[in-house]
Amino acid sequence: MKTAQLSGSLRADVGKKDASGLRKEGLVPCVLYGQGEQTHFSVKQNAIEKIVFSPNVYQIELDIEGKKARAIIRELQQHPTKDTVQHVDFLELSDTKEVRVKLPVRVVGSSRGVMAGGKLMQVFRTLKCQGLPSALPDDITVDISPLRIGHSIRISNLEIPGVKILEPANAVVVSVKMARGATKGSDADPDDEE
Repeated sequence: MKTAQLSGSLRADVGKKDASGLRKEGLVPCVLYGQGEQTHFSVKQNAIEKIVFSPNVYQIELDIEGKKARAIIRELQQHPTKDTVQHVDFLELSDTKEVRVKLPVRVVGSSRGVMAGGKLMQVFRTLKCQGLPSALPDDITVDISPLRIGHSIRISNLEIPGVKILEPANAVVVSVKMARGATKGSDADPDDEE
């Protein structure tokens, strides 16, 4: 998993009035939990938004007034109309405890089916996974090179050492569908003859 650094300041008061005041100063109220006591703190709005509004999933190295912790974003509250981050819950990571995260799916390669005029359909942009923090990759790479028209890659076809994918095994991740103007004959595999 990619890492990002974030520094925060401890919050003296916890409540709606305090949270509202922090937001007016360009800060986002946060809480860190998972290992012992909860820690209430705040971070700069622009620093957290760089992490949140990114296609990547980050393991965040927090520095809260000298207290260091590794965490992931567990829950996020955004403003209903402005999309600004209002509150963030961080889950502290442990090297011995598995964690659940959504990892991005990255498609690589050139599909024979697409080159023959088929249409690539990517059903999942992220996949729910579980594993130790050290085993979690930056993303799940799916090679579409072998795909021909009418073929697909399912969850059961994906293997990531030390990581369990928490989606149904028969769910389609990517497939190549017949598109108008596609030449089924040129993409057909001679071994598929009936």
